[in-house]
Amino acid sequence: MKRRSLPVAAALAASAALLLTACGGGDDGPDNDKIAGADQGSATPEESAKPSTAPAEDKPDGVDLSLPKDMNLVFDWEKPENKNEAAAMDDAANFFRAIYRGVDKRTANDAAVAAYATGGGLKYARTQIEAWIEGGWTATGTLRHYDATTRSAENGTSVEVAFCADSSKFYGKEVETNKVLTTNTSIEDFDHYKIIMVKYPTGEGLWQASKVFVETKAEKCQ
Repeated sequence: MKRRSLPVAAALAASAALLLTACGGGDDGPDNDKIAGADQGSATPEESAKPSTAPAEDKPDGVDLSLPKDMNLVFDWEKPENKNEAAAMDDAANFFRAIYRGVDKRTANDAAVAAYATGGGLKYARTQIEAWIEGGWTATGTLRHYDATTRSAENGTSVEVAFCADSSKFYGKEVETNKVLTTNTSIEDFDHYKIIMVKYPTGEGLWQASKVFVETKAEKCQ
């Protein structure tokens, strides 16, 4: 979540610090030989998907991931040839769609969040959503994700999905006033993520985010 002009900056900076502490963020990522969290199993989603009138393309796995027209999440990456890695990459994108659907719907308990997150990933998603809600903000603009790579664990049940995110055109918007909190582009708009995706045992092709590592102010993403 990008930082804004005060008083928004103070609240979001505090939220970012909490996320990095609670969810294994910062510069420390998985080493070259073992994917961090690869031994962590997938938990059963806490809330089942509810019937929805959303278009079919907004309902992968039967879960509503539709977002408002002014909230544009772009995933500018190519899928790997490995079937599991491609599926994990798709659901890493769905994990972020679920987060911002929660922001839009003003709830951290949306069915999409429960479907695409478990363990530390679920804690990360809910902490993000709750920070936006408590601040009285929703989001608007374009959040771009790019330069993605994937790496499988030897057991075949975990995939690391790493990528950059550019939030220079993605802003907070006050829910009560609709005021958009614009900022000038800076290094604070660029983050690097490593998401540990785990295969949900009873869902065909469904992967859940189990751990989230975040490097903020990522120069390699500029």
